[in-house]
Amino acid sequence: MKPDHLKPLIWIGTSRRELRAMPQVVQSEFGYALYLAQLGGVHRKSKPLKGFGGTRVMEIVSDHRGNSYRCIYTVRFSGPVYVLHTFQKKSRKGRETPKAEIELIQQRLREAERVMRVERSATGE
Repeated sequence: MKPDHLKPLIWIGTSRRELRAMPQVVQSEFGYALYLAQLGGVHRKSKPLKGFGGTRVMEIVSDHRGNSYRCIYTVRFSGPVYVLHTFQKKSRKGRETPKAEIELIQQRLREAERVMRVERSATGE
């Protein structure tokens, strides 16, 4: 049974395929965190992604068997939760997100904005 106030979840680019390639325990943790975002909440492991201005682009971190995984989503727009990117962080240079991943997230955030505009124009908002 779905709550009436559950926000839609929209996957941008290959983010859903990327998530499905991760270990099941990581998929479950990210899935629950995204479910909480759909309800308007925030998972205890979610935090704002630096460089994106505030709490509207969020990062979930999951560590499993010595590997670190990330799920990036946005609640920047009213309505849906947009999943921008999921990936395994392979860089050994601290906790900083690699530049190539940041650029992909920026590109997918622009794509989410386009999707949102198309949805609004289709519904007459």
